Parts: sequence; structure tokens; C-alpha cells
Amino acid sequence: MIEAFILEGRRAAVLAVALALGIGACGDDNNTSTSVGPSGSTNLPTFDQVKASLDSIVTNQGAGGFNLQMWATVVDRSGIVRVVAFSGATEDDQWPASRAISAQKANTANSLSLDGLALSTANLYSAVQPGGSLFGLQESNPVNPDVAYGGNATDYGTTKDFMIGKRIGGVNVFGGGLALYDATGAVIGGIGLSGDTSCADHNISWRLRHALVLDYVPAGVDPASGTDNIVYDIDGSGHSASGWGHPPCPPDPAAVIAIGEGLPTNFPVRTVTP
Repeated sequence: MIEAFILEGRRAAVLAVALALGIGACGDDNNTSTSVGPSGSTNLPTFDQVKASLDSIVTNQGAGGFNLQMWATVVDRSGIVRVVAFSGATEDDQWPASRAISAQKANTANSLSLDGLALSTANLYSAVQPGGSLFGLQESNPVNPDVAYGGNATDYGTTKDFMIGKRIGGVNVFGGGLALYDATGAVIGGIGLSGDTSCADHNISWRLRHALVLDYVPAGVDPASGTDNIVYDIDGSGHSASGWGHPPCPPDPAAVIAIGEGLPTNFPVRTVTP
């Protein structure tokens, strides 16, 4: 009898802790302060805006990849997923793995960018290689699998996507993720694209951010443009002159380099007006 009483007490204590943690997590994910959550994300794009712009950009392509359909994810400044969308007719017109990868890219770009300096996921490739300045970064902040793979798969890429309203986490170290900057020059979140080569993902992400008018980028590590654009400066030995280089991608590496290096000219970042 005493043993049963003690066991029941322990169960009650565990349940109380679990409930407290659950309430805390829910409250955190729905924070309505002025810096995170819905009330702090009024300048983030809506699902309809992301979907329409993504469909248009993918239809017109010119990204230097294989002309595949794409996934796009938007997170707010606190890392909460706000939009998940795809191009194409159904959620399996794209690589299924790219849904979670796009969210991971959005989280990475947001979490490693500041009001004064933007880092794209493309900028991280060389830095995380052995001997690089950020080696090991890719092993930090893992994706939350419960968030990434929960819910009904038929809702993926819609306004009912299970990831929405939750923190996905994750660090990705190849092209496709960009921080989002509003007209005041403040970083308000990140956007991630996945579904083609990593170079094409970056090119489409850049164009999508531009179409959403959230590219008031203050500065970046690209030595040519001073933005967060992809850098192609890895030589034959694998060394990146800047330390932020990304390898060119198939099917036509020369064309891919030309497209990427032309982004700041063809789709220039915007300047904050004092």
C-alpha cells in the first residue's frame, strides 16, 4: 500500500512537470511580445504572397539547375515557422526531403544574421569544412524531428502545415537560405528554398526575397558585392580565397557561376532610406 502510494505520487509529480514544460513550450511558441511571434512579425510575407511569387519564379526559372519544383519556408526572428509553401500542383511534385531542408535553411539564415551583417547558408560551406573558421557548426542545433515530420502529410505546404507555429531548428551549410530584412534594415526572419541543386536553391531564394521586398540587406561577406550573395572562389585544391566560398553546381557550372554572380546586379538588394 505504501509502495503504491509512493509510486502514484511520483507519477503525479512527473505529470505536473510535463504539463508545466508543455505549457511553457506552447507559451513560448505563441509569444506575442513586440520582438517575436505574430505581433512582432507583421512585415513577414503571407502564405499567398510566398506561393504566388514562388510559382512565378519557378515557372520562369533561369536558376541554373534542373528546373525542378521547390519548397519554401519562412521563419520569424524567434525561429518559429510562419509559412510553408511549394511550387507545382501537389506536395510530391518536389523532393519530399526538401520540405524539412527548406525549413532548416530558413532557420540557419535567420539565426546567423544580424541587423548589421547577413550570412546566407551558401556563405557557410567553406567555413564549416575541416580547418574552416566554423568547423563543427553543422552539428549544432539539430532539426526537431517531431516538428518536421508530425501531422498529416496531406497538409504539408499549406496553411495547415504541422510545422507552422513551431520552432524547427537546424543548421544547413549550402545554398538556399537567406535572412529577411524589412525597410528599416532590421532582420525579421529567414527564408529557405530547397528542391534543386544548392546553387539553384540560392538563386531562387534570392529572387524570391527580392520579389517579397524583404532584401534591405545591410552587409555581407561576399567580397564582390558586400552582400550575402553566394561566393564562387574555391580553387582546384578546395581552398576558398575569402573563406566563404561555395562550389559551383551541375549541370553547367560556368553558367551557374554567371547567374549567381549576376544576382546583385539583376536583382539588387535595397537600401534603407534614412
